[in-house]
Amino acid sequence: MVKIKGLDRMLREHPFFEGMGADVQGIVAGCASNARYEADQIIHHEGDKADRFYLVRSGVVSIEMHVPGRKPVIMDTVHDGEVFGWSWITPPYRNSYDARAVQLTRLVVLDAKCLRKKMKKDCAMGYELLRRFIPVMAHRLTSSRLQMLDVYGSPKRGG
Repeated sequence: MVKIKGLDRMLREHPFFEGMGADVQGIVAGCASNARYEADQIIHHEGDKADRFYLVRSGVVSIEMHVPGRKPVIMDTVHDGEVFGWSWITPPYRNSYDARAVQLTRLVVLDAKCLRKKMKKDCAMGYELLRRFIPVMAHRLTSSRLQMLDVYGSPKRGG
């Protein structure tokens, strides 16, 4: 990952940060870097340390879960303007799924250790980030629930 000029601009233009004060965006930009993943490249594995979260600038990311005896189950897909990787928020800070680039994908990667440290110092910034992550978490949990119903659901009765 390479630090590039303009990360503050990328954050400002990303829907996740819409309406967030420039001062807070500037603090967050200090934890950001730019990354590129090729099609089928794993971004992170289930069980790995959750020390980053990701803003999709362009591309598609598949959120996948391993199911014994089956191919990985796609729990959700994340597209331009969306975020993924919320396991960094609460201990034990471990990823609960795999993330894989479906096609060439460009991301802004935010260092979670850096952010947690800054959130401790600036509670208002921490609140702003958490307030934005709650809908992401709710969506991901709903997607997981629906996918599990599909995978493990009981067969239909009757004829």
